[in-house]
Amino acid sequence: MNKLSLFIAAAAGCTSFLATAQSSPPQDKLEEMVITSSRVEMPLREVGTSISVITQDEISQMGFNSLYEILRTQTGVAVSNAGGPGGASSMRIRGEEGFRTLILLDGIDISDTSSPQTGPRVEQLLSSGVQRVEILRGPQGLMYGADAGGVVNVSTIAPSEGFGGELSAEGGRYGTQQFAGNIGGGNDDVDFTLSAADFQTDGFNARSDDTQLSDRDGYKNTTMNGRFGWNASDNLRIGLSLYDVDSKNDYDNCFDTVTFERTDLCKDTYEQQAWRVQGDYVVGRFNHELFYSNSDTERDFYADGISFFKPKGGLERGGYLGTFTGGDALRLVYGVDLESESMDDGTTDTSRNQEGYYLEYQGGFNDSLYVTTGVRYDDNEDFGTHTSYRVSGAYLIPLSKGELKLKGTYGTGFRAPSLYEIAYNTGDFASPPAQGTELAEEKSKGFDVGLSWSTETGIYLEAVYFDQTISDEIYFDPIDFSGYLQSNGDSKSTGVELVAQATLWDTLSIVSNYTFNDTESNDNLNRIFRPKQLGNLGLTWQGVDDRLALGLFVRMARDAKGIDGEDLDNYEVVDLTASFQLIETLEIYGRIENLLDEDYQEVPTYNTSKVAGYAGLRYSF
Repeated sequence: MNKLSLFIAAAAGCTSFLATAQSSPPQDKLEEMVITSSRVEMPLREVGTSISVITQDEISQMGFNSLYEILRTQTGVAVSNAGGPGGASSMRIRGEEGFRTLILLDGIDISDTSSPQTGPRVEQLLSSGVQRVEILRGPQGLMYGADAGGVVNVSTIAPSEGFGGELSAEGGRYGTQQFAGNIGGGNDDVDFTLSAADFQTDGFNARSDDTQLSDRDGYKNTTMNGRFGWNASDNLRIGLSLYDVDSKNDYDNCFDTVTFERTDLCKDTYEQQAWRVQGDYVVGRFNHELFYSNSDTERDFYADGISFFKPKGGLERGGYLGTFTGGDALRLVYGVDLESESMDDGTTDTSRNQEGYYLEYQGGFNDSLYVTTGVRYDDNEDFGTHTSYRVSGAYLIPLSKGELKLKGTYGTGFRAPSLYEIAYNTGDFASPPAQGTELAEEKSKGFDVGLSWSTETGIYLEAVYFDQTISDEIYFDPIDFSGYLQSNGDSKSTGVELVAQATLWDTLSIVSNYTFNDTESNDNLNRIFRPKQLGNLGLTWQGVDDRLALGLFVRMARDAKGIDGEDLDNYEVVDLTASFQLIETLEIYGRIENLLDEDYQEVPTYNTSKVAGYAGLRYSF
């Protein structure tokens, strides 16, 4: 029996066992509160969209330093990493490109407008200091103006009453070490949290075709976050969020600035400073929120120690979010988004604005039927006006000490060509056929239907079918490297997502998910780097008076294609974690990544980590 068969057998066994398992403490997942679907707090039982939630306990149990390693354990999420920590990474939700996904960190849009497609730099996000993540899957980001990939909403540690904090230090293979900490406190009037992490690794040789130098390609990242709040009155709260990251990454295969010959002595630096301020005012049935955020990014690329490319980006967002609650059958969510993005790569200095207006109706009937209907109007300075919409519904049926939820949603969206894509086609590096090509906006649409069963004993089962399409997809010319071209047809992703989870016998928790995703480009070929099959299985056990915790995590990907249609590596990666509470305030922990030393590549010619062990101490006060 091969590894995939073992994985499927284990997941199937866990799933079939859930129906008879008993769980404690009881927890109905459908009662969990989420905010990402409509930008306002709602219980999951009322939400028709597909949402995954990652808690701080789950992040701690998995232990990965990079947040993308946490995200890739979730339903429908795949990550292609080029060369280890800090290497360029693309996160795809349901097969859509990462630049079609919006990542918010404490409400800040952290997209890098100097990057080719104005997307988030997921490889720069550390897991330290993160308290919660919500993932909205599919083209359902109407309230944000996001496109087909979805929305990832990351929250750092929230302020709490009193005073406390945490310090941690860990080290392991490849000369890896991380020092992290957070501190916070508050009272009825003011509160705050500050967190920081310093991560560095010597890394491993990023590329398999670097056979001459064969050097290690390291990475350093220093990240700081801050959250501050002031309760100015019983009705008014002022909040401020800060985010700062400074990193340096070594990589292979760039070109000497003098001889233009290939070199493997390459480095890039990345800096991002961002902040957000908001005011929340509640009066009667109305809730008002005003906000403004600013983000600046700067990258610098070096070959043999000489800088050759230094792009900068800026993103400002401001607006208003309002809600009116008239009763269970009537809640309105409405608002305005104002956005200004800019890019300067040394040859092109450009910017543009976009305005967005949205309205959503939410209604609940007989504590069993919940519907939302929303519309959004966007006016892009370069590409005109667009109207998108979303409808969703959830219907609940009492079933076997729990609830069966039937759900469905349909949404549309668009993506304007990025500033970089436009500038490249009109710049000195473009050539026919892309040279001078006027790009148009991409359009997206998609739906999903599914059902889930949740019980008071903590069992949760979910099955979802999804179908989504990108029209007029923009892509970089893979043959002549002439610039950015635009397809005339549709690119599609259709598939099925399965989820099962439960807590057994007070001590053992099981979480598993499986995604089958059939992707197709406009020329009826498989879309590159999209595994057709993704699966995750997590087992966590607590014992010795809850002082000892063990975790086993299995991740598999199969049936992905490369640029030339070649088969990419199938792989199954096993990770093992452990922690022990020495005293109430001191914990020792460790993990072994790639326990079975799987030899694979996610991106051709880019190496991945061999078996590696890490250990650390965590002190709380």
